[in-house]
Amino acid sequence: MILSLFRRKKQDPTIETLYGAIVAQARNPLFYRDHGVPDTVQGRFEMVVLHAFLVLHRLKEESEERRQLGQELFDMLFLDFDRGLRELGVSDTKVPKKIRQMGESFYGRVQAYDTALAGGEGETLEGALARNVLADLSGDTRVLAAYVRQAAAALAARPYESFLAGDIEFPAVPTGGPS
Repeated sequence: MILSLFRRKKQDPTIETLYGAIVAQARNPLFYRDHGVPDTVQGRFEMVVLHAFLVLHRLKEESEERRQLGQELFDMLFLDFDRGLRELGVSDTKVPKKIRQMGESFYGRVQAYDTALAGGEGETLEGALARNVLADLSGDTRVLAAYVRQAAAALAARPYESFLAGDIEFPAVPTGGPS
């Protein structure tokens, strides 16, 4: 039936729950109010990408079969980006180009954050966060970098089954302004 071509695949509730947790943490007002993340479309994009990276970073250590959960999460992330662009009024003809640019940005950030976390070099992670998340450099990269390391460690300690159940928790966002 030709109409079946236009039906959307029903999303797995686990993926919806995981993605919802990522977005909820990325929208935590403390990042914007206390830590210098710009409360703009770009700033919110950066925070969603950062938190999606943290979950995907954890899932990449799993077997190939289990990494499928990460792929489904990635797919939902970009479907949401597509929907968001359309809601912002980006024309249908420009959405694919914007999504491609967002994909390039995403992969660049993943590489930078992966390298920084693997090397354990604080300045490298701080530098990546300063360039990408705190574009105006008004925030304290040390606080944000410490949060990212804490979140990566907390997610690494969680068993895969908790992700499969849609159960993830990010650490609390530090309160207070930049020091």
